[in-house]
Amino acid sequence: MTTIAYLGPAGTWSEAAALLRGGGGATLLPLDNTPAVVSAIETGLSDVGVLPIENSLEGAVGATLDLLIHETDLRIAAEVVVPIRHMLLAKPETQLTDIRVLRSHPQSLGQCRRFIERVFPKVTTAAALSNTAAVEEMLAEPNSAAISTPRAAELYPVRVLARDIQDKQTNETRFVVLAPMDVPPSGDDKTSIAFSIPQNRPGSLVGVLNEFAANGINLAKLESRPARERLGQYIFLCDLEGHRDEPRVAAALCRVEAQADWFKLFGSYPAWRG
Repeated sequence: MTTIAYLGPAGTWSEAAALLRGGGGATLLPLDNTPAVVSAIETGLSDVGVLPIENSLEGAVGATLDLLIHETDLRIAAEVVVPIRHMLLAKPETQLTDIRVLRSHPQSLGQCRRFIERVFPKVTTAAALSNTAAVEEMLAEPNSAAISTPRAAELYPVRVLARDIQDKQTNETRFVVLAPMDVPPSGDDKTSIAFSIPQNRPGSLVGVLNEFAANGINLAKLESRPARERLGQYIFLCDLEGHRDEPRVAAALCRVEAQADWFKLFGSYPAWRG
């Protein structure tokens, strides 16, 4: 049976992604933080792990990108997209006017920014390691509430004060499934890479992008992230349609790597189609 590591404890959105990935036929391994998920896979404690990589409202999840860029050679073997529906939870006796502290994961606080500004303009917001940890901390203190998941509302003795408090009802988070190796072509795949380019050569980024255009390869995502070396140096992250073993994709990646100062393949994997 496959073991899937995720950011726990039970009740997080990462658990929801792990359940989607495992389909009820996997053993779930909850861990305290995202680096621990990577270490669990690298050391054989788990077969794969799920980590959030981008949200439709808040954009990229920097902690996951930094792990992929700087700290691991694990590959992306799959992706999972989870619809996000945030709930406002409190102890059964807590009233809305009692709340002085609002706890949640930083990403969830950002995804509910408009609700917080309108309903709790004077309330202190506090970051938690996970949405479930926020509920546990809320239960241990007076006059507080937590933004968390529908599953956490089932697992803990709480009252639902409000539902669907995210800024947009189309809120979704994309998770990547990390494994020691990626997977063979499925016929409907994506490939994720990262690269840096010469800083003082005009048109260097255009040259890289033209390699994809010349081979008829569509880019699903392109973004930049600081290289963590000196100001003004960036790493570009790219998701493209196609598998690295397809001849046109392989040819383009080879030419991109030749033009880049630094190049890293994150993996090829089936595109999520819900």
